[in-house]
Amino acid sequence: MNLGIIVIMVILVIILLIIISNVRIVPQAHAYILERLGGYKETWSVGLHFKMPILDKVAKRVSLKEQVVDFDPQAVITKDNVTMQIDTVVFFQITDPKKYAYGVESPISAIENLTATTLRNIIGDLELDETLTSRETINTKMRTILDIATDEWGIKVNRVELKNIMPPKAIQDAMEKQMKAERERREAILRAEGEKKSTILVAEGEKESVILEAEAAKEAAILKAEAEKQKRIREAEGQAEAIRTVQKATAEGIEYVKAAGADQAVLTLKSLEAFVKAADGQATKIIIPSELQGIAGLTKTIAEVASIDKKSE
Repeated sequence: MNLGIIVIMVILVIILLIIISNVRIVPQAHAYILERLGGYKETWSVGLHFKMPILDKVAKRVSLKEQVVDFDPQAVITKDNVTMQIDTVVFFQITDPKKYAYGVESPISAIENLTATTLRNIIGDLELDETLTSRETINTKMRTILDIATDEWGIKVNRVELKNIMPPKAIQDAMEKQMKAERERREAILRAEGEKKSTILVAEGEKESVILEAEAAKEAAILKAEAEKQKRIREAEGQAEAIRTVQKATAEGIEYVKAAGADQAVLTLKSLEAFVKAADGQATKIIIPSELQGIAGLTKTIAEVASIDKKSE
């Protein structure tokens, strides 16, 4: 009885071990290729799976993450017969685990060889200068060609990058000398342009200075003329005021003489005195009144005036 129980327990343990050994848990971003009797059965995705003992086996575990492969430098020849070393970096991702498992024997090696041949073909159509300045174009062409070629292997090429482009030492030295000469040329051009701009600015400054001086002189002349004008106006006003004052005094004198009862002889004498004063001036023409043209009448008038003065004394 005890032996039967032991046998049953042993059998149960063996069955449990067999079940456990045939249970598989597929992690995230992975896929398992299941084969039955050597042929493809199915592809397991993420989760818990069971396989038949002895009949089934997990033939390949595939990672679905994006992978990066850095290939060694490859010797390539440009269109102008310059040999250089170029190493590439390929970013790819497995999209079909079945094709990846059965499409090609060594996928990574196949991608490396395909990358090398594609790179040689592309660089062979470019000259050295184009190769150095067309990285983006080369990357795009290689990615397109590799993506089409690896589609049958269940691989999608996302990016291809040229990591390093290494021309021969002699070419590098020549390029450095050329770059140095180009920098010196640009420096000379910039210096000449700076001097030209400086000269232009100085000339413009002198021009502005001359214009400002001319405007200042013009304004000064205008102010001087205005001051001279005001001066003359004031002088004319002063002379006019003086004339008015003299005329007013003369008029008051005449009124005073009239008020004093002066006769015609006194008025004639006063006119004679005014005529004498006018004659002493700078006038070139003197108009003599008709009353003064008679010398006899003038003498008589003077005598009468003199006698009148004596009587009054």
